[in-house]
Amino acid sequence: MRQGTTDRPPRPPAGKSGRRGLPRVVDLALAAAGLAVTTPFLLIAALAIRLDSRGPAIYRQPRAGADGEVFELYKLRTMRLGADPVGVGTPVLEGDPRVTRVGRLLRRLSLDEAPNLINVVRGEMAIVGPRPTLPAQVELYTPRQRRRLEVKPGLTGWAQVNGRAGIPWEERIELDVWYVDHRSPALDLRILARTVRLLLTGHGLYG
Repeated sequence: MRQGTTDRPPRPPAGKSGRRGLPRVVDLALAAAGLAVTTPFLLIAALAIRLDSRGPAIYRQPRAGADGEVFELYKLRTMRLGADPVGVGTPVLEGDPRVTRVGRLLRRLSLDEAPNLINVVRGEMAIVGPRPTLPAQVELYTPRQRRRLEVKPGLTGWAQVNGRAGIPWEERIELDVWYVDHRSPALDLRILARTVRLLLTGHGLYG
């Protein structure tokens, strides 16, 4: 059995839970602290990106947020210019030739996603929640899978700390739906603790 399918709190009654995660003020405080800590590294990373390959350091891409509303996601560019995913996107695999030398390091450290903190400050994302996906992917969701859109997307989430890109896409969505049903400040703190542990041990979160 895969990690994430065990060690779960009891399941609440069926139906839309309406459960809440961390308060917005906590999201803002954590995002501000995260930006303060990572900004020097982001500046160094941005310079390295520009020196390593042609193109801008910051990558922007439309993503689906809460209720499917589209917003512009910010992240550090890790692929060569023109290698953006088309349609539902092409998974990034180990040794993917589209990823630059600097990009491989940024992905390993999960530093490429740090600009997502700007999206948290803007109110488009939360610290914890399902990762935001491409609008084209949302169009393929079943009604059950669309339930992951009932909450804001997050910088980290239940699927990220239970296998991230190493598990099938359908299972990742199931983990996100499970999170929506069980969402609570305690669960969010638990996810944050696992996130910190993964980052400190060098496992990363996004592949």
